[in-house]
Amino acid sequence: MQTVPLTPTLTFSRIIHGLWRLRDWKMTDKELLNFIRQAMELGVTTFDHADIYGDFTCEKLFGDALALEPGLRQKIQIVTKCGIRPVTKKYPERKVSIYDYSSAHIMMSVENSLKNFQTDYLDVLLMHRPSPLLNPEEVADAFVKLKQSGKVLHFGVSNFTPEQYEMVAAYLDEKPVTNQVEISPLCLEHFDNGNMDFFLKERIRPMAWSPLAGGRIFNPKTEREHRVAEVLTEIADELNTESIDKVAYAWLLKHPAVIMPVAGTGNIRRLKLAVEALDLEMSPEQWFRIYIASTGEPLP
Repeated sequence: MQTVPLTPTLTFSRIIHGLWRLRDWKMTDKELLNFIRQAMELGVTTFDHADIYGDFTCEKLFGDALALEPGLRQKIQIVTKCGIRPVTKKYPERKVSIYDYSSAHIMMSVENSLKNFQTDYLDVLLMHRPSPLLNPEEVADAFVKLKQSGKVLHFGVSNFTPEQYEMVAAYLDEKPVTNQVEISPLCLEHFDNGNMDFFLKERIRPMAWSPLAGGRIFNPKTEREHRVAEVLTEIADELNTESIDKVAYAWLLKHPAVIMPVAGTGNIRRLKLAVEALDLEMSPEQWFRIYIASTGEPLP
């Protein structure tokens, strides 16, 4: 497994396991622990969470499983996110969902996450989405306190534009270690908004959520989705591989920004396919065929 150094003291596995749908997998603690072990055997040591996943249940499910073998904690990297306060069954009194990056809310979120994971530190805390009401001084205040206490070792952002990243970074002693954004053969947003160039310029290694476009590459409905699925299938045949998801992962891994795909699957076989994509040798022409199929336009 390739690893990606983000700082002198922080390294991620190139393929990251995402736990957004953990509650839906309905695993027992022992089954989840076994899955974590199997993922680690594949070289996947970085696990991606958010406080709100599974209506605030997924962090605790993961922590309960990890508590069965506490020694694993030192061998993995836990990433989680904060900042979204949704209207849910857990909080029915809320009138609308909001983003909250007040120092108090960040501190409270971290304390809850530490309790859920049954750990005394988080490897990385991400700001889940940019907020039009974000006060970077409040964010910096919370980050300094959390860093000094050892409760959070590193900080990052998610779904931020280059300008939003730079705005937050300007208030911090250490720049955010990553930006988790949606990238897939069906999501080219960050090729268009300047983020991919910004990642290269600043040597930021991005995490890619929904790398398989939420499964739409397997079940295409629109003309664009059918175009991309057809090209993925053609290239899978050319690369002598059995699955188009391998090709989609290889497309991400080919990019020089060193994209780290977040594979959100509860099926160990599918996670293994993501890892095996590291061994695929995709040519520049094959990469551009997928890109052009997605844009629907030839290169100028």
